[in-house]
Amino acid sequence: MDAVLRARLTSLREEGRAIWHRFDSDVRQLRFHPFIPSDYERVLRALLALRGPGLRFLEWGSATGVVTIMADLLGFEAYGIELDPDLVDIARGLAERSDSDARFAVGSFLPDGYEWMSDTGDARLGTIGRGASGYPELGRCLEDFDLVFAFPWDGEMPIMHDLMRRRGGSGASFLLNHASEGIQVYRRGKRSTAEEDWNLGN
Repeated sequence: MDAVLRARLTSLREEGRAIWHRFDSDVRQLRFHPFIPSDYERVLRALLALRGPGLRFLEWGSATGVVTIMADLLGFEAYGIELDPDLVDIARGLAERSDSDARFAVGSFLPDGYEWMSDTGDARLGTIGRGASGYPELGRCLEDFDLVFAFPWDGEMPIMHDLMRRRGGSGASFLLNHASEGIQVYRRGKRSTAEEDWNLGN
């Protein structure tokens, strides 16, 4: 990265952390909310390793938009879907201040018609909220994206893997920031062994 881009990314992450602290104080201390920020530095290293010309990026549960905006600044065509409209407003404001073209939609990252069913027949989504799908607002479908990112809660990963298997693009990469295992990259449902070469900091 050149010095100008590095400075923009640093400023973005610092503002993102400040926004998170305010949100934690004003919202999460009063009631449960699923938003917890991902490890921005580790995600940045992964995005640097995975970027390439003309790639389209999607963040599931984009919250305040920091990761989606990072992807945009790194050259991805970047989109985020978030169920909480207040967080989408924050993300759009942050994108404007960051001179970013990242786009955000209010809604669920589950496409219309998708139904989860576990091996035991359990259709509950856990902490994944229900709502109208966000893809129509973006004008894209899940299979249009080359790289999909998520920071799942425990229990959400099987649903996300199933969704990518059934609706994701055949050549898409799936990037997970797992709370206990760090960054994981999957292609065609299998964890990539290239992560050691990418030095993703796990």
